[in-house]
This record gives sequence, structure tokens and C-alpha cells, in this order.
Amino acid sequence: METQTHGVLVEVLGVGILLLGPSGIGKSECALELVTRGHRMVADDVVKLERRGERLLGRAPKRIRHYTEIRGIGLLFLPDLYGPDAVREEGAVDVVVRLERWREGAEYERVGLERPSEAFAGVELPTMVLPVRPATSMATLLEVVARDHRSRRRGSDAIERLDRPPEEEEV
Repeated sequence: METQTHGVLVEVLGVGILLLGPSGIGKSECALELVTRGHRMVADDVVKLERRGERLLGRAPKRIRHYTEIRGIGLLFLPDLYGPDAVREEGAVDVVVRLERWREGAEYERVGLERPSEAFAGVELPTMVLPVRPATSMATLLEVVARDHRSRRRGSDAIERLDRPPEEEEV
């Protein structure tokens, strides 16, 4: 089963992050910043999603594969600018990050005890909402999302560590 969505798929530290959000929120700019840091772009603007076993994989349509559009600059072909290692043909989707404009008084996750999830093509994926406001480094936050996801997969959890009795704390 294949579907598609409007978003960006990047691979950050081996973690596939599907960025979703309204047009103009900064998905492509964030992905470009990640590419400049050595991470990889899989798809920009249109992400084709396909379930394979228990995994969700994403790729760009062939016509726009490896291109990104940056308002004010135009279309860019990433392999020409950053080399062939800046892109991937296909990548796993491990985490969904929804970008939204910062709303004063809105409730945003502050502890991370439980990760909400969403199903895409029948695959449940951890999902989080990140508020976007001026001067926020979304690329840095996405690197943290990837590191936290990897840490949780290994069984390490910041909340669990904080809840340990003092005598069990690691030094």
C-alpha cells in the first residue's frame, strides 16, 4: 500500500524524521540546514510512503528527487551543491515531527513521559509537535529528536533516569 503526503523526509543520525506542517513553516529550510551539517535529504515537498513489513519507507517522486525549493532562492539540486552523500533514494520513517507556528498559551509537551503516535499506512510512529518561533534552531531540535529516539530505542529514558532513587543514580 502506497500513499503520499506533503512534507519533508530527512535522515538524521540514522533516524528517519518525517517533517509535516503548513506550507511556509520552514520544513525545507530546516532540512537544508541539516544537510549542511552532514545529514541526508530523502524527499522534499512530496513524500511517497510505503509500508514494508512493519516499517514505513519514504521516497520522493522521481521527477523531483534530490531537489529542494527555498523561497527567495528557487530550486536547488542538492547533489550538485553538497555531493551525492547529501541525499538518499529512500529512507525509513521512524519519527513524525509536526511543525506549527508558536501560539502563546498553547500547551506543548514539556516532560516527554509518553509519546503520542500516529498511524501512517498502518504503521504506528511516535509523533511530536514542535512550535516554530523566530530565532529557534529547528535543525538543532531535530538532531535532539534523533538522539532522543535512538536513546529510547536502546532503553535509556531521561524521565526514568530522573525517577530513580538517589542510591541507584549513576555517576
